[in-house]
Amino acid sequence: MADPVRFEVVDGVAVATIANPPVNALSVALRAGLFQAVQRAEADPDIRGLVIAAEGRTFIAGADISEFGKPPASPTLAELVAALDGATKPVVAAIHAAALGGGLEVAMACSWRVIGPRAKLGLPEVKLGLLPGSGGTQRAPRLMGAAAALRLMVSGDPMDAEAAVASGLADTVVAGDLLAAAREWVGQPKPKPVSQRDEGLGSREDFEKEAAALAKRAATEPQVADCIACVRAAFEKPFAEAVAFEREAFLRLLDDPRSKALRHVFFAEREAARIAGLPAGTQPRPVARAAVLGSGTMGAGIAMCFANAGIPVRVIETDEAALARGMDRIRGTYESSVKRGSLAPAKRDERVALIEGAVGLDAAADADLVVEAVFEEMGLKKQVFAHLDRVTKPGTILATNTSYLDIDEMAAATSRPQDVLGMHFFSPANVMKLLEVVRGRETSPEALATAAEIGRKLAKVPVVVGVCYGFVGNRMLSRRTQQAERLLLEGATPEQVDKALVDFGFKMGPFAMSDLAGLDIGWRIRRATGKRAPVADALVEAERLGQKTQKGYYLYPDGARTGVPDPEVTALIRRVAAQEGVEQREIGQAEILDRLVLPMVNEGARILEEGIAARPGDIDVVWLHGYNWPAWRGGPMHYADSVGLLHVVARLAEFAQQTGDDSLLPAPLLARLAAEGGNFASLKAG
Repeated sequence: MADPVRFEVVDGVAVATIANPPVNALSVALRAGLFQAVQRAEADPDIRGLVIAAEGRTFIAGADISEFGKPPASPTLAELVAALDGATKPVVAAIHAAALGGGLEVAMACSWRVIGPRAKLGLPEVKLGLLPGSGGTQRAPRLMGAAAALRLMVSGDPMDAEAAVASGLADTVVAGDLLAAAREWVGQPKPKPVSQRDEGLGSREDFEKEAAALAKRAATEPQVADCIACVRAAFEKPFAEAVAFEREAFLRLLDDPRSKALRHVFFAEREAARIAGLPAGTQPRPVARAAVLGSGTMGAGIAMCFANAGIPVRVIETDEAALARGMDRIRGTYESSVKRGSLAPAKRDERVALIEGAVGLDAAADADLVVEAVFEEMGLKKQVFAHLDRVTKPGTILATNTSYLDIDEMAAATSRPQDVLGMHFFSPANVMKLLEVVRGRETSPEALATAAEIGRKLAKVPVVVGVCYGFVGNRMLSRRTQQAERLLLEGATPEQVDKALVDFGFKMGPFAMSDLAGLDIGWRIRRATGKRAPVADALVEAERLGQKTQKGYYLYPDGARTGVPDPEVTALIRRVAAQEGVEQREIGQAEILDRLVLPMVNEGARILEEGIAARPGDIDVVWLHGYNWPAWRGGPMHYADSVGLLHVVARLAEFAQQTGDDSLLPAPLLARLAAEGGNFASLKAG
């Protein structure tokens, strides 16, 4: 293996060049190379200073994830940072690209930070349930002020080059030869170490205002609370004591279940990007132009996803009136973003210009990828795919946005089933990050790779799943929906059920969400599939459709967005329960939560057994990005592991006996893992 750090001296300036592909992660070998570079520069009287530069697409992207969970080898990052901070000769960080996490901690310990226009500087540890653990909570406040540093580390988002210089985190942006500019900075008088720049902390009052604004997050996210405490320590403790305080917080967070869940999410997202069963060397097809069939809420949102990614897209409708409504919907959404200040007018114009409208399926002829977003009716979809098969060019990928229907049946309507797959976006499509990429029985590896690659270009998190009714997310959601309905019949109130999930960490409960979406949506699906939900059906028949009628599971007086309990709903539920022969009782919050969550876990086990999902982590990623599962709970399968599969099995068996519902009996995979003392995390992609 090549040395990850090259060392050379030219005209009295040492240059340590990092080359540890793919992202220059801070492995022990890289840390040792930089540590030795500092020692060599310090020991050689002919060397005036040291420049740290890097090759590749990042400066240093942070920790080496292969070392997560292992005892740190010397030199540790803290030892390296201390050596840089204590160097008697000037050290310049020449940052051409991303310096994140530990990479930024290395840079902050240098005398100066000279950056290129493409540089990104950030401390994203908060997204892993951690905080900067090698002096980052102390040096960032001394460079950019405590309030701004707290914002940086709690958001976890990087700053661009201009913002980094404006904040004080970096010293200058160099548009030309970055290394040459960094070498020139070595000639300046060495400033005092960042660790001694207490005057840079700024206003304590401003910091406390920022901390107060984060109080709600800090109540449930320990890493946020510890970030606040550590930055506060910069005002109250000597530097060395504050760094020790930071280290204690970092080690405490490593063992916190919420932090462990966030780290699970990090690894699960990385694994989900690796498509199980994809032959090595499979290349995605080029997609220069897309088409979207349908301009309703979903179709318009999908079209915007392409435009936002800079891909020209044609929105196709059945008639001019429908097309005009769809284009107005798109323009209106962009205009709202401009009014909120989240989109510049020039960007709006640029994106709108990438979207054109057309009438008739023949307009899809020149597309490289077509996404169908028409009504959820199989007959109609088969007609659409048969027509697309005739008019699109060879190699065009034909995708459906269906939420439930059989993609293999749609593919059979074409002469090219290898080019047919699902691209299931979530509403609103231009906002939600999840993309279920549904692999059909005959979907080719190239088509699958293309859909996943496009998903990433659209800023989505693509997860490959198999064909079944509802795929992964909606199939599991149906189990929760069944139990929510059943809990009402048994005596729980809508507000009790919603509270159980909100207290668990969801933004909304199932009944508040139903009211927001409209109860008639689920009612139509049940009518089409021959299913029933006695309480929900009775509400629709009573013309209680949710917020749009100012009454559903809750009342919405005067058009309020937050509902209030309605005695009429309580009475309606009692009547329906009596008609269904269900005796009502008091139900505790712990049982409500288990009844909502554990049947989803059970269905997840069946999904794994059937090969619909390749990994438990893929299921977790679906729920995190498609259904707002609280990230600090790690996803349903991780949650099951955290509470113990023996507990899950016992509770499911109890509920099955209590309700007479055999679907609640533990799935064979779940029962086996529990009996063996195993967990879902031990399963490999298959």
